[in-house]
Amino acid sequence: MADHVVMNQREALVEIILNRPDKRNAINWPMMEALHAAIIAAEKLAGARVVLLRGEGSGFSAGIDLLGFQDAAGEFGDGWRDNLFPLTQAYQAVVSQFERCSLPVIALLHGYCLGLGMELALACDFRLAAEGTKLGLPETRLGIIPDVGGTTRLAHLVGPARAKELILTGRSIEAQQAEQWGMITACVPADDLPARGAALAAEIILAAPLAVSYAKRVINDLSDTTRGLQLEAWAQSQLIRTEDFTTGAQAMLMKQPADWKGR
Repeated sequence: MADHVVMNQREALVEIILNRPDKRNAINWPMMEALHAAIIAAEKLAGARVVLLRGEGSGFSAGIDLLGFQDAAGEFGDGWRDNLFPLTQAYQAVVSQFERCSLPVIALLHGYCLGLGMELALACDFRLAAEGTKLGLPETRLGIIPDVGGTTRLAHLVGPARAKELILTGRSIEAQQAEQWGMITACVPADDLPARGAALAAEIILAAPLAVSYAKRVINDLSDTTRGLQLEAWAQSQLIRTEDFTTGAQAMLMKQPADWKGR
């Protein structure tokens, strides 16, 4: 498994750690591949009951690595922007694996949890966030939408009105407000975050493992996530080819306001 992701087992707990702290845990395709390998491996570990997902360094994840788009041609072909579906579906499949994992997954969030990092957290069963953590889906400020489950899962979690408020503005909110909205399970003091994660895991471990696994599957299947992911992929396949996306990507890299053209 690549150093982008580290996995440890402590008895019944399996830790999966985002490990690009020098890049603010920005997620590129090699990191996605490592995450996929980690969550698949976690299910196969003897005695594993709960997965804890966290980020190394100053924050959970700043989102997708914009510079990683330069590598998209090598992975998905030179015409990846003309046929975005293979790329989108590949990213969706990795994130959805956390939702479909037979083990409960607890995301421990600190510092910042943005964009693709937020989409990964939304696919987890529980989200505990340290006080002051900034959470958001800023994709519309880049000229695109959250297309790796963020639009679908956020709407299911907090309702269409709150989802529109966050996604259409591209703003970030702090953990305290996210807890009020129902985006996260709890907002806790930063120093207490690891202990609160371990305590929640210990409580889950008291329940029967098969019952936990089946209950997770039933609850997840109450929502039509598959349809939502298809709609996200369709919208993104249009937006990725616009002039606005190129403008937005350049503006974000330069940390300047974008001059939108609407085309």
